[in-house]
Amino acid sequence: MDRKQLRQQLRQQRRALSPQRRRLFARQLAEKLSCHTLFHNAQRIAVYLPNDGEMDMQPLIKRARARGKQCYLPVISQMSHNRLWFAPYENGQKLSPNIYDIPEPANGKWQGRSPVGLDLILMPLVGFDERGNRLGMGGGYYDRTLAYLNRRQHWHRPVLLGIAYEFQKVESLKAESWDIPLHGVITESNIYLRKCPRIKE
Repeated sequence: MDRKQLRQQLRQQRRALSPQRRRLFARQLAEKLSCHTLFHNAQRIAVYLPNDGEMDMQPLIKRARARGKQCYLPVISQMSHNRLWFAPYENGQKLSPNIYDIPEPANGKWQGRSPVGLDLILMPLVGFDERGNRLGMGGGYYDRTLAYLNRRQHWHRPVLLGIAYEFQKVESLKAESWDIPLHGVITESNIYLRKCPRIKE
């Protein structure tokens, strides 16, 4: 099965989940990740708002805010449309749909932060394997935004964690030269970690 077929199959499975199971899995994932050292030590965390059946981050966002952590949302750059910046995400903040109809902080109401200034980036995905390879939606936004990491030999942040349902795990994904590997993936039932840099408290 090629990447296009696999992407289509996994997206169909994701969209087929009932609202009840979505809520259950989101709560289970939030419980699992919020107890982990990587979450505990991170102060500036990039999250996302779900689209196309992705795992809902709201239960985790509530836990992060309750602990005084700063949450950020990815925003498609106005100057460079193929990369992301990260905008502060406050409770009750006004959001506007972007070109993909995904809500993001309204223009002119935020000051973007580059990924270098974040501790932890939680990334949506379509499929993943245990080696940290990620199958995304195909737009390449995260890979282009994080491409600088391939040029670094020593770095501590951000830690890149994929957020997925357990059924999105596949045996193997072919890594392309431009792919940025994840440090791990969190699902409602498991934590798959490779070697992670330490987040300084």
